[in-house]
Amino acid sequence: MNKEDLKIVYMGTPDFAVEPLRRLVEDNYNVVGVVTMPDKPAGRGHKLQFSPVKQFAVDHNLHVMQPEKLKAEEFVNELRSLNADLFIVVAFRMLPEVVWAMPRLGTFNLHGSLLPQYRGAAPLNWAVINGEKETGITTFFLTHEIDTGKIIQQEKIAINEEDNVGTIHDKLMIMGGDLVLDTVKNIIAGTIAPKPQEELYASESELKPAPKIFKETCHLDFNNPTENIHNLVRGLSPYPAAWANLTAEGKEDVQMKIYETKKEICAHNEAPGTLLTDGKKFLKVATKDGYLHLLQIQVPGKKRLSIEDFLRGFRFDTEYKLS
Repeated sequence: MNKEDLKIVYMGTPDFAVEPLRRLVEDNYNVVGVVTMPDKPAGRGHKLQFSPVKQFAVDHNLHVMQPEKLKAEEFVNELRSLNADLFIVVAFRMLPEVVWAMPRLGTFNLHGSLLPQYRGAAPLNWAVINGEKETGITTFFLTHEIDTGKIIQQEKIAINEEDNVGTIHDKLMIMGGDLVLDTVKNIIAGTIAPKPQEELYASESELKPAPKIFKETCHLDFNNPTENIHNLVRGLSPYPAAWANLTAEGKEDVQMKIYETKKEICAHNEAPGTLLTDGKKFLKVATKDGYLHLLQIQVPGKKRLSIEDFLRGFRFDTEYKLS
């Protein structure tokens, strides 16, 4: 089969999903439809805003579908009428079988981890939070259970000490375009050999999950080791961001978002959460086994600030703690 004869339906919503679609279009693949989330109101005027994938699709005159319900008869019939050979899913919703089983060549997904590790909604975050030294991306065929289908291809990337989830996201986004394109080429050529994930682990106890991130997930506990807290900050920066309450007796609590930190492992006698500062250059918080230097933070009503800029406008005129 020539690539011009292969009909593709692409499904995705956020920025992460734009790059693979861009690569397919630029390489002249026949994308007969794009499925993305319905428009959502945003901003002060609550104007309907296109998803990044929809914006790209509209700009390139691609056929767009935005179903509220993926099992809706009207949507399923429209999808079937496109006679697509292959569906590609990147950062989208969980698909019902009536959708993913439709194309003759199957439906493959691009996932932001080295499956079978980090199945779930937030694989990039959890790899950094857990202090992993590498992660990657995987293309795999969809099946009934989420993120469990046969692996087609994988690419690895190092997680460096200076990385956070934002930098890893951007690196994997570019790699994702390459891997999706390569996977499609190999499907056309008939050279793929999908591998069951069960062959890659002996027991499910070996698997690390990647569940959805909630607000409480982001709350820092300074009774934990410095390394763990530092990695939690990295794994949540720049979004949704780690946080802690800035507290002082007789003052209203201030919720502080923390985007960047530096570790100092040492013995001390301070209670976890105690803040130390010179009022000009540094602000650090005591942990179980050292200090965490706060380098970039944000408080309500203010933009993100370096700690030097924050200290210029905030007076530590009493004993504050982070909790």
